[in-house]
Amino acid sequence: MTPTPSLNPLLETSRLPYQLPPFDQISPAHCAEALAAGMRLHRLEVDGIASHLGAPSFENTLVALERAGELLDRASRVFWNLQKANGSDALDAIAAEYSPRLAAHRDAIMHDERLFARIDALHRQRDALELSALDRALLERIHLDFVRAGARLSAPQKAQLAAYNGELAALSARFGQNVRKDSARLAPWTDVRAELEGLTDAEIEAARSSSLERRAQEGYLLPLLSPTQQPQLARLHRRPARRRLLAAALDRGMSGGEFDNRPLIARIASLRAERAKLLGYRHHADYVLSDSMAGSALRVNQFLRELAPRAMAGAKREAESLQSLIDQSGAAFPLEAHDWAYYAEAERLRRHAFDEAELRPYLEMATVLRDGVFFAAERLYGLRFQARTDLPVYHPDVELYEVFDADDRPLALFLTDFYARPNKSGGAWASVYVPQSGLLGTLPVVANHLNVPRPAPGMPTLLTPTEVVTMFHEFGHGLHAMLSNLRYPRLSGMNVARDFVEFPSQVNEIWAFWPEVLKNYARHVETGAVIPDALVKKILAARDCMQGMLTTEYLGAALLDLAWHELEGPIETDAVEAFEKNALEAAGIAMDAVPPRYRSGYFRHIFDGGYAAGYYAYLWSEVLDADAEDWFAENGGLNRANGQWLREQVLAQGGGAGADLLFRRFRGRDPEPLAMLKRRGLAPLTPS
Repeated sequence: MTPTPSLNPLLETSRLPYQLPPFDQISPAHCAEALAAGMRLHRLEVDGIASHLGAPSFENTLVALERAGELLDRASRVFWNLQKANGSDALDAIAAEYSPRLAAHRDAIMHDERLFARIDALHRQRDALELSALDRALLERIHLDFVRAGARLSAPQKAQLAAYNGELAALSARFGQNVRKDSARLAPWTDVRAELEGLTDAEIEAARSSSLERRAQEGYLLPLLSPTQQPQLARLHRRPARRRLLAAALDRGMSGGEFDNRPLIARIASLRAERAKLLGYRHHADYVLSDSMAGSALRVNQFLRELAPRAMAGAKREAESLQSLIDQSGAAFPLEAHDWAYYAEAERLRRHAFDEAELRPYLEMATVLRDGVFFAAERLYGLRFQARTDLPVYHPDVELYEVFDADDRPLALFLTDFYARPNKSGGAWASVYVPQSGLLGTLPVVANHLNVPRPAPGMPTLLTPTEVVTMFHEFGHGLHAMLSNLRYPRLSGMNVARDFVEFPSQVNEIWAFWPEVLKNYARHVETGAVIPDALVKKILAARDCMQGMLTTEYLGAALLDLAWHELEGPIETDAVEAFEKNALEAAGIAMDAVPPRYRSGYFRHIFDGGYAAGYYAYLWSEVLDADAEDWFAENGGLNRANGQWLREQVLAQGGGAGADLLFRRFRGRDPEPLAMLKRRGLAPLTPS
């Protein structure tokens, strides 16, 4: 008799190609049921490993752990990805309930004395076990995971740690929901079309469509994107409109009311400080960074603080230049933060005759993806992409592609979800629904998410240059997951040090405006004409403009992140804003005209995103990727041989070897920061 399939599709391995989740059948109730069932089954599986009567071996302990938890992993990946990409009140409620339950479940496993005794015994014997390099890497990684999770603490300490973890999980989930809801609440609206003067007709019509969609009324709504600076600030002619837009962006999560994140920030920072001390560290930053390329908070601070004076000097020079433009226009006001992007555009026009509006008709979203992102991947890695319309997706915005390797073997499924929605988290990210694993026999299912404003019906989606770079960036994460070639899921894909995970994504940014790639995708949306050489030259020249400001706003966020996580004791809610102000001033990065890329109230990376004490990683990785860009230039640029080398030495390796070693294998030496400094205009003009 054929068994009756479960009514809950998450309780079984998907029968769709690549084990793609059957999105059209999954409800919030299914997610909750599968999470609960997954925790129960995982606990039974782990109990069986921990109570095994035989002596611990690599197979009966570590490999068994890698196989355990398949149901819970599947349910968790589907649930958290859907809750972030296509959220609802029902999914939010499940997140609130299950975040602490999942944290408690993980603690129960990581604190199981029987299980850790087996792992620890293998670790002590590691030199005698004659393990392969990959097997040894798995043993080292899992042992360190358990130690860092508190496996060596006393029973009362483990109980205290579990309490911290449960509360932190609930607070973080609520933080992210508050950001999404407060961003929707504060999005500027007007019924006066003239207030949007300077935006294109298409952008104004998109604002009108947003008002109808999100507020069900005539008018014009500008949805808030994740970072502080909003793209419309570069084009809004009316200064009060710019001021209002930036004020809304800055106020998210810190303006009072039910979505105020200040109490959560204070509690999260305090709990993390207490937890770090319990684990034997001075503060949370030292705890996080002890397991990174950087190695310590001291080294990260030195790295960032050495750059801060150079960045500030550049930003101040740029501010003087922008103030001169304001004065020359006959206006009588000092440059403020909401003016920066607007006058920076004027400065680009003056210095380079470059107007972003001239470029945007060449940046149609589907063409950038097909003839830019996919083109570069084909040239580098031999990949082929075929659209699939026969498989279910979770929202009509989502498109799905099957990815084939150079020898035409099936490699992965790739989902794109590029438009902003009210129920979607802000920013851009990559996610994995099914990880690559030789042990489990799975090929990857990977998704990229952006938040591109939806155009008015019937209008093309024209990207900003920043959105183009972001598309290439997130696809770099996708490549890291898709080109992984590891046996063990714990080591596959993006399971690498936090300050190395951005390296593949930022390397992939190189191709966004590489002339060969740019001229392949940049065609005029109306005429089909290839972007002219003169405009390409302007683009490349204008990329250096405002690097002082861009570096300053980034450093502001990175140093603010470190400050929150170098706390050694509790902080009160009413001290949050003063702490932020003092932290920026103490780091020498406070500049009223250049607020940090993220303020604390909407800094999801660090309070709800896994980057706590790790936001510096983007700049740390830029040292690596700028050095890699030089390597590509020295070795012929965009070709299969270079792509194959990067694939073999880095992308396929996942966490199977240390990040420092992987980079040295790729580059032939340790990274040098000069290329990054030159890129950002921070290098000394003459040798010191």
